[in-house]
Amino acid sequence: MNKKIIVSVSGASGAIYAKVLFDKLAKYSKQIEKVAVVLSDNAKDVWKYELDNEDYATYPFDFYKKNDFYAPFASGSAKYDTMIICPCSMGTLGRIAGGISNDLTTRAADVVLKERRKLILVVRETPYNMIHINNMKAVTDAGGIICPASPSFYSKPQNFEQLAATVIDRVIDLCGLENDTYRWNDK
Repeated sequence: MNKKIIVSVSGASGAIYAKVLFDKLAKYSKQIEKVAVVLSDNAKDVWKYELDNEDYATYPFDFYKKNDFYAPFASGSAKYDTMIICPCSMGTLGRIAGGISNDLTTRAADVVLKERRKLILVVRETPYNMIHINNMKAVTDAGGIICPASPSFYSKPQNFEQLAATVIDRVIDLCGLENDTYRWNDK
């Protein structure tokens, strides 16, 4: 059965992660029934600033406004399998950890957690303070997955997209999608 995936892009730095995630989800579209996307206003600004384009709007996904509580995934009855927040700001993490559903992203995260489905937060900040760490613990205790935007280097990435893909390939694996990627010492 194909996956239904929610992607939310917060205003944290790291638009390259969202772009590579969009590229991978489009590539694996035969495994996916639907991709629903929420971009914050800051996410659009950061994408334009960091990537020098507004290509996020060109992907073949369903886009929803940040306060559209009529979006199907604002309810558990829509049965989305996975939600990815990439990148995830510490403010978004804090609102999720505190159970504050003040926009579509935090409402959808609350729904995913209450339905015991998969919530993956690609947190993007350094260093962490104790509030960040406690919020990560709270989300983990609630069933979420913290997947820091900490790239690996053993695949010898040659550019920023390949470097970002070392994180996004882990996210794709966590979603349960078949993923053709570098595997450590896989012969």
